[in-house]
Amino acid sequence: MDMKIPKGRYILAVSGGVDSMVLFDLLSNLPEISLVVAHFNHGIRPDSGEDEKLVAGAAAVLGLPFEAGRGELGAGTSEETARRARYEFLNMVRAKYGAGALITAHHQDDLIETAIINLLRGTGRRGIAAISSNKNVLRPLLPYSKKEISSYAKKSKLQWRDDPTNDNQDYLRNYVRHKLVSKMSVEQRREFLDNLKNITERGAEIDDELARLSPLLRRSRLIDRSKFSALPAELGNEVLIHWLRQNDLRDFDKRTIDRLNVALRTAKSNSRHHIKKNLSLQIGQKTARFEPRPLR
Repeated sequence: MDMKIPKGRYILAVSGGVDSMVLFDLLSNLPEISLVVAHFNHGIRPDSGEDEKLVAGAAAVLGLPFEAGRGELGAGTSEETARRARYEFLNMVRAKYGAGALITAHHQDDLIETAIINLLRGTGRRGIAAISSNKNVLRPLLPYSKKEISSYAKKSKLQWRDDPTNDNQDYLRNYVRHKLVSKMSVEQRREFLDNLKNITERGAEIDDELARLSPLLRRSRLIDRSKFSALPAELGNEVLIHWLRQNDLRDFDKRTIDRLNVALRTAKSNSRHHIKKNLSLQIGQKTARFEPRPLR
């Protein structure tokens, strides 16, 4: 596996699973990068402390700085809640060390899974390419499949810990992983990734246009309802997705977008429309705004 990482200091997110331990092994052999190993214990599994011990020990062997965080999120926590807590910790560590970027162990199967999940949620073309769109996060394992990563781990006799919740198919991602992605042929996988690349490239052009359009509809936090209502419904959906992602919100579906689109056009003044736990859309007579406060 070929790792090409620009010279600099990075925060390496290591969960203790096979993917991140393989990435840890590969990057530890690169001479021109400085690593800070970061582990976030979500507090979801009772044995998660063993994951932290494994990662801390691996960092100590190589004499690398180690940072640990804990979420105490509890069983049944959603993937989105866990992700937000994890990245809040990782970005805090990044700021502490003045690192150039985060490095995570997302791989090719993660890319396909995320695209399929977002297609099912109806989040549109931006959601399909979400996993590879953050310039502050490097993902050097994206060219490699889970099968290739597991093979490397076994050949290199690496140590890792398996998360038993990854086999629970009550979670949508696990269902997609086991029932769909694992059954894709090499040709189907290649065709899917080629189509995904085309969508991503075209999507970048659309994002540039949306960035230019947004200030015409929104000044500071206020959305001009009249100007928004003049947009075609599908374009309005694209703009809403653009705004929600600016609020670091990704876990939404098409029903939510359609509901907000209608609210901006027709809802009564002083009405409030719930989006997620800490975000809602407050409607005024001529303007509307996103309110990052819990509903009461």
